[in-house]
Amino acid sequence: MNIAGLVKSSTVDFPGQLAAVIFTAGCNLDCFYCHNRLLLTGSAPRVEESEVMAFLNKRRGLLDGVVFSGGEPTLQPDLADWIRRVRDLDFKIKLDTNGTRPEILNQLISEKLLDYVAIDCKAPWERYPEICDCPDTDVEGIKQSLQILRDAGLPWEIRTTVIPQLNIKDLQEIIRQIPPPPRYFLQRYNRPAIYRPEDRFRIEAASYTPAQLVLLAEQLRKMKPEMEIQVR
Repeated sequence: MNIAGLVKSSTVDFPGQLAAVIFTAGCNLDCFYCHNRLLLTGSAPRVEESEVMAFLNKRRGLLDGVVFSGGEPTLQPDLADWIRRVRDLDFKIKLDTNGTRPEILNQLISEKLLDYVAIDCKAPWERYPEICDCPDTDVEGIKQSLQILRDAGLPWEIRTTVIPQLNIKDLQEIIRQIPPPPRYFLQRYNRPAIYRPEDRFRIEAASYTPAQLVLLAEQLRKMKPEMEIQVR
């Protein structure tokens, strides 16, 4: 597996669990606001697999879980094998995904390899090519992933980073388009340190304040009161 980063301890990436986070390199989207831009091409400095496994072996009984994030981890051909190895160490597993590879998600769930899934919904379906800078983005695959999660019986969540280019109508359209998840998080946009020069004006647009995000969440909650909509 192409591992490009390891966070050795996190209290915020896996709800209710103290977890390590493994970042895989490579992604099939190219969101202009991505905070992990070095991971997008797969050319980020590599962390040796043996180093990661040695660390996890030492943390057995001290950490609760391991998060596979990225980049997009479902692009890794040996992801399932890696998850099995980590589960054999008695860690719970969380997957962070953009949802574009429903066949991989379905395989992992069918084999009972996941304990929690977080999926990013970046924009209304019709705005994905613009926001993700990928004209061929397969939103049908993301829709399938959402249906898989709805029916899987696993704890899961949806996250949307509220970039300045999204307005309340966009967020309302996302809510209309998705199946109601158990938890829906609005994440505050923070300017990335590394970005393409041509994206400068998009990057530097004024972001929503925490108070504005709270107001947005209150408006969205009126649409889907059964959803737990929170601000991060």
